[in-house]
Amino acid sequence: MPELPEVETTRRGIAPHIEGREISEVIVRERRLRTPVPDDLADALIGRRVGELGRRAKYLVVPVGERSLIWHLGMSGSLRIARVGDLPKKHDHLDVVLDSGAILRYHDPRRFGFVDWLQGSLHDDSRFKRLGPEPLSSDFHGERLYTLSRGRRMAVKPFLMDNAVVVGVGNIYASEALYLAGIDPRRAAGRISRERYQRLAEAVREVLAAAITQGGTTLRDFVSGTGEPGYFAQRLNVYGRAGQACRRCGDELRLITLGQRASVYCAHCQT
Repeated sequence: MPELPEVETTRRGIAPHIEGREISEVIVRERRLRTPVPDDLADALIGRRVGELGRRAKYLVVPVGERSLIWHLGMSGSLRIARVGDLPKKHDHLDVVLDSGAILRYHDPRRFGFVDWLQGSLHDDSRFKRLGPEPLSSDFHGERLYTLSRGRRMAVKPFLMDNAVVVGVGNIYASEALYLAGIDPRRAAGRISRERYQRLAEAVREVLAAAITQGGTTLRDFVSGTGEPGYFAQRLNVYGRAGQACRRCGDELRLITLGQRASVYCAHCQT
């Protein structure tokens, strides 16, 4: 599933090709996404210019005229740039054609993603009201993690993946950050010290920044806006490496289940 680094990589990849361009055509091949494609999408977009792309959590925000679209890639979706004349592939459900000849093409084999109108501002839309801070912003820090975790018995990994605590730290990057911080993912969130949460917040920022630099993590379906895979998978320390040797101590990495998600950790390095 595309996580925050993959969505940010997509935003950076497609922005130069669509920002400031006028939309000349909209082609919808499949409306049955997680949320049906709006019936008025083509009428509302054609003839209008695309503004500066934004991102909130795992949502892309695409200003068009006086309105904005929000785009979610779901489990297997990707947005990439094609050119007029490039034949669509199976599962290419939606094209937004620009006056430059570029096409913003949405591909989604499982159809769990969606494109929809933003209702009012980001702060007013129900999908954004309860979201926590961006992990790379100054609003995210160890003190926040420490304060919100007091009295919480849930394991620290699902706590870190709670979008009300901080957005965009999914399974891959939570596993990697906890490894860098030396924290056992099973440990109760409320029993972790302020100092260890400071290290964890720094680890989250380090992991996400590195993943964005590497273009995200390609495990199955993800490619960037220019069609390139992400290379951060080559730097993963624990995720997907159950049974292999820890890169630090050499012990065998263990696989457990937390919050119905697979988790890999090192029992020696993470306590």
